[in-house]
Amino acid sequence: MKNKYIGSDFNDFLKEEGIYEQTSDIAIKRVIAYQLEQEMKNQKVTKTKMAKMMNTSRAVVDRLLNPDYNSLTLNTLEKAVNVLGKRLNIAIV
Repeated sequence: MKNKYIGSDFNDFLKEEGIYEQTSDIAIKRVIAYQLEQEMKNQKVTKTKMAKMMNTSRAVVDRLLNPDYNSLTLNTLEKAVNVLGKRLNIAIV
């Protein structure tokens, strides 16, 4: 029996399984969390200091850096990158 997925695109498989959007959202959130954490490390900014810089709670920063928490607002994300001296870049492709 021939495997219908051999030679196909992984995204096609995810779409066929009906989980493309969900997995894409998870991947994006993990990348964002990783990038923020790396920038905080580069600038030697602790979670507590980040919370103070953002004028928010440590719990918000914990959620922001949690790759499994995906209920972020753009406002919170933009505030986080701004206090680190960075710019948020979002594109529709």
